[in-house]
Amino acid sequence: MASDRLDVVTLGRVSVDLYGQQIGGRLEDMASFAKYVGGSPANVAIGAARLGLRAALISRVGDEALGRFVREELVREGVDVRGLATDPQRLTALVVLGVRDRDTFPLIFYRENCADMALGPEDVDEGLVAEAAAVVLTGTHLSRPGVAAASRRAAELARRHGARVVLDIDYRPVLWGLAGHGQGASRFAPGAGVTAQLQALLPECDVVVGTEEEIHIAGGSQDTVEALRRVRAAGRALLVLKRGAAGCVAFPGEIPARPEEGLAVPGHPVEVYNVLGAGDAFLAGFLRGSLRGEPLERALVLANACGALVAARHGCAPATPGWPELERFLARGGRVARPRLDPELSHLHWATARRPAPAELAVVVLDGGPELLGPAEAHGRPPAAIAAFQRLVYDAVARAAEPGSGEPAFGAILDDGSGRDTLDLASGGGHWIARPIEGPDAAPLAFRGGADVGVTLREWPVPQVVRCRLAAPPEEGEAGAGELERGLLQLFEACRATGHELLVELLPGRRRPGDGRAAAALLARLCAAGVRPDWWGIAAPEEPGGWGALEAALAAGDPLCRGALLLDPGGPEAELEAAIETGARHALCRGFAVGPGLFGAAARGWFAGRLSDAQARAEVADRYARLVDLWRRARRREPGAAARPAALRDAALGEAG
Repeated sequence: MASDRLDVVTLGRVSVDLYGQQIGGRLEDMASFAKYVGGSPANVAIGAARLGLRAALISRVGDEALGRFVREELVREGVDVRGLATDPQRLTALVVLGVRDRDTFPLIFYRENCADMALGPEDVDEGLVAEAAAVVLTGTHLSRPGVAAASRRAAELARRHGARVVLDIDYRPVLWGLAGHGQGASRFAPGAGVTAQLQALLPECDVVVGTEEEIHIAGGSQDTVEALRRVRAAGRALLVLKRGAAGCVAFPGEIPARPEEGLAVPGHPVEVYNVLGAGDAFLAGFLRGSLRGEPLERALVLANACGALVAARHGCAPATPGWPELERFLARGGRVARPRLDPELSHLHWATARRPAPAELAVVVLDGGPELLGPAEAHGRPPAAIAAFQRLVYDAVARAAEPGSGEPAFGAILDDGSGRDTLDLASGGGHWIARPIEGPDAAPLAFRGGADVGVTLREWPVPQVVRCRLAAPPEEGEAGAGELERGLLQLFEACRATGHELLVELLPGRRRPGDGRAAAALLARLCAAGVRPDWWGIAAPEEPGGWGALEAALAAGDPLCRGALLLDPGGPEAELEAAIETGARHALCRGFAVGPGLFGAAARGWFAGRLSDAQARAEVADRYARLVDLWRRARRREPGAAARPAALRDAALGEAG
């Protein structure tokens, strides 16, 4: 962690949520599901981390793929997982859920003997709790003796070390055995045992948060004012009553005759898409304000805004806003009716929550193009030989890329034809991997797999970057220009829907090869059309000021973009080396993507039979190492170039701390 002090530690349930992707149908009729991290404490921890807080989770996951998924996602989100144990005996909890309509959200909890319900007092690390300014407990983890003891232990340690204790009542009758498995969406059932468990913890709490139904169970009365007064009698906590679209009401002191007479903060008029997880985002927003020293009313404003943004989207944790998005939503008065369809908020949401990527890349291009097909055909080699050479080059470069040696990181662009076996090998290996989507004879643009590119991308692993190469795209106003923009926008939207990053390569124009200003104009034109890929591929500008024009176009069109990769010019080695040395001096350039400039000579020798596997592998590895060294030396001479892309994005996002 960046500091030895955490803002918040959450404790309790963590699961994998399988969300039905068909909206408006029965759970029985769902045909496909999206996979997210779930469970109220995990959602709160992720939400807090996205809002700039230092968050940790104490829980358990199974020793299997779903448990590893949860752990990896939490780490990716910036959540401290020192308190997340791996249980070798139990499975990670699972929830299957859907969106029936605006008021009905069917869900089934698979929590019989699950990992997080085996949490005990011994799992609560005093050192971790001692680092925290606040500890968040949830009502579900009072439902069994072992997890209740863990919660009490966390509260005791929080008190000992001066941390605030926050209770999210989080009442699900089915998890207390008060409703059947098919009633997972039920929000209330009376239960004296539940009330007793909650009231036993209330004196230890500094903040208690709940909906009206949750306040009812905590107070043991279905009259809201009476329930609030009983909760108040049990302790002096700040009480926060969540009221959905109506906002919230806080009670720092005595309970008035009517709930509205407390500190009432209105909600936001968004179109409700899915209320599940909105309460977790509400608490994350409240914690951001409270732990950053904001006045109570301001903390509640942040809480309401976070809840509204999640209620307007699909999923729980992945729908939670980051701080820049939250600020922008509030700057617009919190009156964005459909945030999930708003281009500005959607782009901010994506750019602030996407997967981490290397700061700099050295990419080998093995997409089965003419640089391999040509020498193979010239020597009568079968398609299988191309696949073998792709694997040979991949192995050589992967070995030459020294782990831990610093930037640039190794990456590869691999096709799903001749390079399919190598692509399968590389996927999941922790490398940056991209995959071509454009068809071989795009006029002006066609996609592999059929007209509906979204259906194609559903089959691609999410970490794979989608590569779309624009070969000599038409100039603005030419025939086909509008069709190109519509096709790219379709691809861009499909990538966002499936969670894939997008790389768009701008190859040199027909009339002005290597013209940086012409490429900058095309880049600006595509951004204006709504196409904002995560990466651009750029041919080295030949004229002075070309890189500057490209940087200016990106700063104006999409400063949240990750940057550009320098494309292999395909000429003499000296030309490639000069392009790399020049590109490394510019902030926009985040690395290079090379094909024939890396392995062209080795390919010709290997396909002709002049080079053995070992000789070709050594030649490619040596060439790759020399190009990487050239990049590093040029980057060191321009130290500001490495820092400026991040500074550009930070300026666009505003203060995120």
